[in-house]
Order: sequence, then structure tokens, then C-alpha cells
Amino acid sequence: MEHKPLIGSRPRMPDSLVAAVEYIRSRISLHPEIGMITGTGLSSLTDRMDIECRVFYGDIPHFPTSTTQGHSGTLAIGKLSGRATIALEGRFHLYEGYTPQQVAFPVRVFAMLGVKYLLISSAAGGLNPQFETGDLMIVTDHINLTGSNPLTGPNLESLGPRFPDMAAAYTPELVTLARRTALELRIPVRQGVYAGVMGPSLETPAETRFLRLIGADAVGMSTVSEAIAAVHCGMQLMAIVVITNMNLPDCMRETSIETVIAMAGESGKPLSGLWEKIIGNLGK
Repeated sequence: MEHKPLIGSRPRMPDSLVAAVEYIRSRISLHPEIGMITGTGLSSLTDRMDIECRVFYGDIPHFPTSTTQGHSGTLAIGKLSGRATIALEGRFHLYEGYTPQQVAFPVRVFAMLGVKYLLISSAAGGLNPQFETGDLMIVTDHINLTGSNPLTGPNLESLGPRFPDMAAAYTPELVTLARRTALELRIPVRQGVYAGVMGPSLETPAETRFLRLIGADAVGMSTVSEAIAAVHCGMQLMAIVVITNMNLPDCMRETSIETVIAMAGESGKPLSGLWEKIIGNLGK
């Protein structure tokens, strides 16, 4: 019979997290300070890394595995711009049947490995009519419409507080750094609010109109759970999404996963250069 923790007791770190961290540490010599998450069609973002090793998710104890097209399912460890980096080449989604805690599992592993900065990339549908397909959008805030939260259940106090403040979830200094770096590289960027939804069905015209009405500039099926977990762990957080398709409620067009992957692949090249330059300037 499973015993519930007593009220006021301090939950110990789950064995699953400890096992995953110990396994990864046994495979690498670097001490990563930067964690990256790449989304649909964006695994090419790690092409610029000086790779020490790659580890299949399936080899890591208790690690989820990717089931979505466009997610390669490997953990890449190496250096980017001379900085020790660990990157998820493919992520996990609620629509795959994973719990919010499983989606956030890699973020917590990163935190236990000593990662200080979490950089997230993903594909998203554009809601702001001023955006265009292929745009890069720096996330300044998010709206959690998934109906879930990775922090439900006993709080892991050794990682973070019971009620983390989300007033500046996407580190303002990093948003400024991203804008400044994009300007230096002459890469056009947008910025705005990301709405996270459950998926996997795409949005209806009515849902699209609602999302725009509540202030969202882009919508996607990821990012939010990882972002909440990162804030809880005290990481500095930045997210840049690729606008792979436009969702305009009065002229909706059919979208396929193949189209999303293709557009993400095209935009991945300038985004890779932007991330590389940003990483080189982190903390300076």
C-alpha cells in the first residue's frame, strides 16, 4: 500500500529523477550550464554544437520517449559558442498521453545537472495578423490553456517553492538580449504572447478568434509546462518560436504536420545562428 506524505512533510527527490541524472552524469564529462529544448522540425538547431555525445531517450532511466513526427528523440551534450550545453532533440507533449510532470521531467533533470539557463524553441501558429509565416517570435509571456500544471501534487522543495511567481517568467534581460542580438545579426524578429493548448487537433476559427481576443499572438501545443517547471527550478528562461502557419479566423487554411515541419526546417537556419550568438553573450 502506498503511503501518502504527512501534511507538512518534505517530499524527497523521486528515485526516477535521481536515476536519470546519475545515468546522464555517467555518460558525460561536461557540466552543462545551458539547456535547450528543440521542437517540431527544429532538431537542426544542434548542428552547430561541438558534440561530446548523444544519448537516446530510451536509454535514460524513466525518461519519456518522443512519439511525434519531427522529433528525433536524442539528448545532445557538447559545447555551443564555447558554453557547455545539453539539448533535447525533440520534446514531449500532453497530447501524446504524457502527464505534465512527465513533460517537465527533462527540465528537472537539467536543473539537477546544474543548468542555469533554459532556452526553448518550438513551432507555433500565428494569431497576430501582422505576423507572417516563417517569422521568429520571442516569447514575452504565456497563457496556459492546457488545463494542467506540472507543479500539481507534492512540491519538490529542493527544486523550488510551492507557489513560484510568474510575473516575469520569461527573463526580461534575456528578452532584451535576444532582441539586441537579432538586430546585430539583421534577423527580423517579432515578440508576443504564446498560448499553450492541449492539442492534438488544430484550432477552429472560433477558437482562433477567442485566442486572439484574450491577447495571444501565437498558439502551440508545448512550451508552457516546461516554462513553468523552469521558473519553479529558478532557471533563467527564454523562448523563441517559429511561426509555421497563420491562423486567421476569417480565412483559415488547412495545415498539415508536413507543412509545419518544412517551414520549421527553413526557419531553423536563421534561428540556429541567433541562438548561437545569444548563448555566446549569456551572462555578459
